[in-house]
Amino acid sequence: MKNIPILDKMPELDVAIEAAYEAGNTILEIYKRNYETFTKSDDSPITEADLKSNEIIKTILSKTNHKILSEEDKDDHKRLSEEIIWIVDPLDGTSDFIDKTGEFTVMIALIKNKKPIIGVIGWPTEKTIFAAQKGCGAFKFSEGKWKEISVTKISELSKCKAVGSRHHLSEKEKMFIKKLGIKNFTSIGSSLKVGKISSGEAEAYITTTDKMKEWDSAASYCLISEAGGKMTDMSGNDITYNNKIVNHKNGILVTNGIIHDQIVKEFKKLN
Repeated sequence: MKNIPILDKMPELDVAIEAAYEAGNTILEIYKRNYETFTKSDDSPITEADLKSNEIIKTILSKTNHKILSEEDKDDHKRLSEEIIWIVDPLDGTSDFIDKTGEFTVMIALIKNKKPIIGVIGWPTEKTIFAAQKGCGAFKFSEGKWKEISVTKISELSKCKAVGSRHHLSEKEKMFIKKLGIKNFTSIGSSLKVGKISSGEAEAYITTTDKMKEWDSAASYCLISEAGGKMTDMSGNDITYNNKIVNHKNGILVTNGIIHDQIVKEFKKLN
């Protein structure tokens, strides 16, 4: 799995792929048996799988000496003075894990100067990994081999496929997608929404919530950028990482790049 076809490969890319793969295997073992579920202070669910995955990832990433911002650890803000950090979501889509949809992922990103330069997303139930390194393209590992992936060239909104959250889709988002004239809509769990757009299976993902955090998007940002697409907030502003406040205050828009400005323009009319 480490033989991803990238010539100037950073050593951190192999480390991130290994961490996503090992964590994914452990998550799958827990998925297939009875496991404990807890509730965090913000009422969101957490399982034994989130915690085990977190420990495995931290152990493997510690080979690199970069500080780690993880969803499942207390943030001591020491990372803020660092030029390079890891941002990790050990189990993205915990609700999907609990609901047994199979649509949950492991997300690992390396950030340099507030920008993702490596993004790795593991999809345990499908033995699939999405991976990207800045300036080197985006790749998908499935059925035992790597292949390069890219976004579609569709420019008409009416011909686009949109993907959105299964658990958190709001009425406002539904109405906006309808207003854009996008009829083809599918609900998908976790960061797989961006995986679908990056591999040319959809064109747009729109979320207006302020609840998304840096670990929900960092790996995806690198992947979509390298696949030829675009990620910004809903007003078209670029997104940065390793900030003191980790929430994305103004939602997230992910597209094939071509339709991006049209959607931003329509969104600004509403607000």
